[in-house]
Amino acid sequence: MPGYSSRHLLFLQKGREVMLPTLSKNNTLAKRKALWAYAFLAVPLVFYSIIRIYPAFSAFYLSLTDWDIISSKKDFIQFANYQRMFQDKLFWKTFGNTIKYVVFGLPISLLIGFILAYNIDRLDVTADLYKAVYFLPYITSMVAAAWVWRWFFQPAPIGVFNNILTVLDLPNRKFLSSPKEALFSILTMTIWADVGFQMLIFLAGLKNIPAQYYEAAKIDGANNWQLLVRITLPMIRGTFIFLLITGTIRYLRIFTQVLNMTTQGDGGPLNSTKPLVLYIYDNAFNKFEMGYASAMTVFLFVFILMITLFQMKVTKDEDA
Repeated sequence: MPGYSSRHLLFLQKGREVMLPTLSKNNTLAKRKALWAYAFLAVPLVFYSIIRIYPAFSAFYLSLTDWDIISSKKDFIQFANYQRMFQDKLFWKTFGNTIKYVVFGLPISLLIGFILAYNIDRLDVTADLYKAVYFLPYITSMVAAAWVWRWFFQPAPIGVFNNILTVLDLPNRKFLSSPKEALFSILTMTIWADVGFQMLIFLAGLKNIPAQYYEAAKIDGANNWQLLVRITLPMIRGTFIFLLITGTIRYLRIFTQVLNMTTQGDGGPLNSTKPLVLYIYDNAFNKFEMGYASAMTVFLFVFILMITLFQMKVTKDEDA
């Protein structure tokens, strides 16, 4: 129609001509933005597929073979590695040790992390200093920290802790050489290194609680304990669930501490500290039984997945 450019549409509304701009140019721009968005999202997806998904499928395939990691020959033996795994007493020993690390270590780490966060959140001037002090062990090299703690646990006159016991006229302890004490000695170091992360995440959760809730509760006469139980804990429930799931995965995969704190990295004494990941490493790179190691890797992967899904299911049901 005359008087209008070709990039506009005309239609009649009650006898009047109404001009509307077409969306062709906007649609093209939107499509370009979408394509660029998908392109950027594809990069981490491809990277994750290469370093996570592909190795996972490869591990399952290797678990069905007999491969010594040196030769290229892989004999397909079906589920023989899994049958061997379930009959292996040392496998169940290391799996039990791994469960101990989770059951004894994670609750203590969460409790200390929350106590630190709860008290640091009340500080003003020195809060940043305390955050840095408690978070520093988490970003410290785990190998270096493990060797320092290994020195702490040595017998007197070398070990710091036994020297303190000697000064206090108390009997020395066989921290890393006793089957009953070694696991908890390593667990002490693990909690020390892990608690800073728990504290920082708890602090983020506490900062998200609106101050109006506390002010209204105080006006109603609530004391500190009531504020903690009725407001703080329910409001950081999501934070706790996140730390519970991620912490469970970390403790199930414990490895570096045991490798560096035990004699010759064997998870001793008498395999009392050896976790499942270290047993997998030992079979793969010391005994060159990659097929058997892959079977245990698949088992650990499935177990972690089931634990994670169970935790998510329980928390979801409670929210419903």
